[in-house]
Amino acid sequence: MNLQPILGNFALILFVAMVITGVIWCLDVFYLAKQRRRKADAALAEYDARTAKLVADGIKVDSNGSRHAIEQGILRQPTWIEYSGSFFPVIALVFVLRSFLWEPFKIPSSSMVPTLLVGDFILVNKYTYGIRLPIINKKIIQINDPQRGDVMVFKYPKDMSQDYIKRVVGVPGDKITYENKRLTVNGKPVEYTPLDDYLDDQHPVYHKQLVEKLPGKEGETAHRILNTENRPTLDLGNVENFPHREACDYSYDKFTCIVPEGNYLMLGDNRDNSQDSRYWGFVPDKNIVGKAIVVWMNFSQPSRVGGIR
Repeated sequence: MNLQPILGNFALILFVAMVITGVIWCLDVFYLAKQRRRKADAALAEYDARTAKLVADGIKVDSNGSRHAIEQGILRQPTWIEYSGSFFPVIALVFVLRSFLWEPFKIPSSSMVPTLLVGDFILVNKYTYGIRLPIINKKIIQINDPQRGDVMVFKYPKDMSQDYIKRVVGVPGDKITYENKRLTVNGKPVEYTPLDDYLDDQHPVYHKQLVEKLPGKEGETAHRILNTENRPTLDLGNVENFPHREACDYSYDKFTCIVPEGNYLMLGDNRDNSQDSRYWGFVPDKNIVGKAIVVWMNFSQPSRVGGIR
């Protein structure tokens, strides 16, 4: 049995921990605590009777401290119950927050440079694109749809245990063409503005840097992208078979895709250093995790804290 998908699913581990500690907490509140109370009452009644007999016989007894010690000793929770009761509300709160509101991620690769750098800790909004049941990721309440230009986290279609982050370039029904490292959306070329070359901090390499303005429902979304001059537009040898492959047409320096209903076309901002929809296909709506909204920490570059666009 392969345990890697289970161990890699932190939401599942958190859910199991919440259920176990919650069951123990409920068991204690509604049953075990009452049992301890009954035992304590019986012991105290027996102690009081014995003390009364001693007093009747003329023996002086200091009963207050002993009586309290007996009561507290019986009512004290066993360690395993005490820890479960302490952890349950914390685990439940974390589970609800990361399942329905916000979830933290750490950027592991350079595919989204310059927007996101390796080591960035980001926060992902889990409800922007609808409320989903945790673990199974099934949408139960529709809110918004992803729009071109959104930076989105999703389950990698080839391995659902992996979370990927890319930019939405094509929404359902779009005809997307990528030719000579430039995008065309529904027949209209995307506008690009050159910037100063970008120096990769991890490698002593300069990349061409441009502002890309993707058209959207509420106007254009401007963001920076990188191109590497000595890299081809496409590496056809890395193109895989994927669902709806027939919706795409590939040539040496160009590909065109019509995005199927319920799917999205994703590209990395570091265009020539990103494995994305060009190679492994579309992202189904059921794979969506949420929208990346803010960089909340980068230990190497604290100044990077701020919103994502």
